[in-house]
Parts: sequence; structure tokens; C-alpha cells
Amino acid sequence: MGHHTLHGNPPIEVALRRSATAKRLSLRVSRLDGRVTLTIPKRARVKEGVAFLEDRESWLRGHLSQIRDLHVVQAGGTVPFAGRALPVIVGQGRRASLTDDALFVPDAATAGQKAQAVLKTKARDALAEASDRYAAQIGKTYARLSLRDTRSRWGSCSSKGTLMYSWRLIMAPPAVLDYVAAHEVAHLAQMNHSPAFWAVVERIYGDYAPPRNWLRENGDQLHRVQFGD
Repeated sequence: MGHHTLHGNPPIEVALRRSATAKRLSLRVSRLDGRVTLTIPKRARVKEGVAFLEDRESWLRGHLSQIRDLHVVQAGGTVPFAGRALPVIVGQGRRASLTDDALFVPDAATAGQKAQAVLKTKARDALAEASDRYAAQIGKTYARLSLRDTRSRWGSCSSKGTLMYSWRLIMAPPAVLDYVAAHEVAHLAQMNHSPAFWAVVERIYGDYAPPRNWLRENGDQLHRVQFGD
């Protein structure tokens, strides 16, 4: 239903959202990209919402300052890959390519998109290799493997044996990607999170606490990486 700008340094753009079900005014800040949304109940006036917003401006600015900036992948910058920050360099070729030391893109204009495409390809290769390896250890096979850009989970395993992973795992340290693959493959044997399930994970992966904790503490950083798409 529009936007309202809180002037200051820096200005804050707030999206105004009218809700037929909300009982009260509420302010939401996305921890992923810092987007601010003010929800206004159906019967409340916009003027009331703006007053509510201005009354909480100090809190809002403090909260926004705690949210880390987005990491925009572009030529001259870096891209996370396997737990490392690789420089993104405009090269001579017409295709993007990845070496041990850098990610080369054909031009600056499409650097983010080309970098994302390379990462997705590497993610599929790495996750397929890890899934095959762990499935062989428990004598199981999976139906197929798909990649998505999900924020709610890093992977899943359906009752039909379909494995789904977030391609952003390729940006995490390799041990983290391996852990998620072991976790989902273990569901081929135990479609639950029982002690028996965790025993399978530990048997095929080992001590899973470090990568599990890494995702809890750092997983949101992977979602803050933007590719200009």
C-alpha cells in the first residue's frame, strides 16, 4: 500500500502493509536484508501507523545497525566458495571459470549472475558426490537430487527418496556441506530425528556437532550473499 521514509542519516524506507487480520500495529525488520515493514490493521489510520513508526525510530535505527550489510558479488570483490573468499576477476574468456585462487568472469556487467551459475554447478557436483558416498555407506539409493534456494532449511529428504539441498551450501566450509549431505542421506534409513537417526549420521559422518553449530551461528551469512539477480 506504499512506503514511508524516515528522514535522517541514513534515511529509512519503510514498506506499509495493510492487514485485514492484524489486531495491532507492528514493525518487522528482516534479519536477512534489513527490509523494514510496518503492518497496519484494517481499521487503523495510516497517520496512526506513521506516529507509531516515528515513536520507535531510535529502536529501529539501533536494530538496523546490528544487521550486517549484504555481500554483493561483483567484479573486483569476492565470492564465498568452500569457506574461502575468492576474488572475482574479469578474465579474457567468454565463460566464467573457477580456479583454486579466483573466480573469473567474462565481464563486469554480468559478474554476479555468472558467479552464481558457476557456484550452482559446483554445488550440484559436490552434493551429488557426497550423497552418493554416504548412500553407499548405508546401502541405500536415492531417487533424484534437486537444488533450491531455500531459507527455511538446508536440505530435505522426501519419503520417495528425493534429496533437496540449498545450493548456497557450496559457499560454506566443505565439512558443512558434507554434514548436510550425511544428514539427509541418513533419512533414507531413518525418516525421523530419533536417536537411531543420529546414530546413522554419526556412523557415516563422524562428530557432527561442529558443522551443525557452524550452520546455526553462520548460516544466515550465506543468505546475505547477493548476486544481482
